[in-house]
Amino acid sequence: MSRYFNKLAGFQRSPAGLESRLLALAPRCLVYGTLLLGSPICLWRLQLWLWPGSLSAQQAGMVDILAISWLILLWTVVFTVALGAWIVRIMKGPAYVADAYPLADHPRPGSQTSRPQHD
Repeated sequence: MSRYFNKLAGFQRSPAGLESRLLALAPRCLVYGTLLLGSPICLWRLQLWLWPGSLSAQQAGMVDILAISWLILLWTVVFTVALGAWIVRIMKGPAYVADAYPLADHPRPGSQTSRPQHD
């Protein structure tokens, strides 16, 4: 299998840039953002448990819906940014030889390189 992944000779890798910092920051954003956006649900439920008559069920449902929608948005944004940074990192990686045969400077006999002109 390693014969399919021959690195291109003389290729210089690009230095790491913003994509490395984004990939390193993504797990922290995911964890801290989830804790931050999940805390209203926990606090709201704690308030309902400690003071049962203070809030209505409709208010609790609205807080749940809003917090869950913000959580899904956060996860989607972090995943999308991390995926883009990962793609950039792969593109900056080493170049591999795709075709193991030399390309010809002239067309093969019998192949048409231009279309015939019709009058």
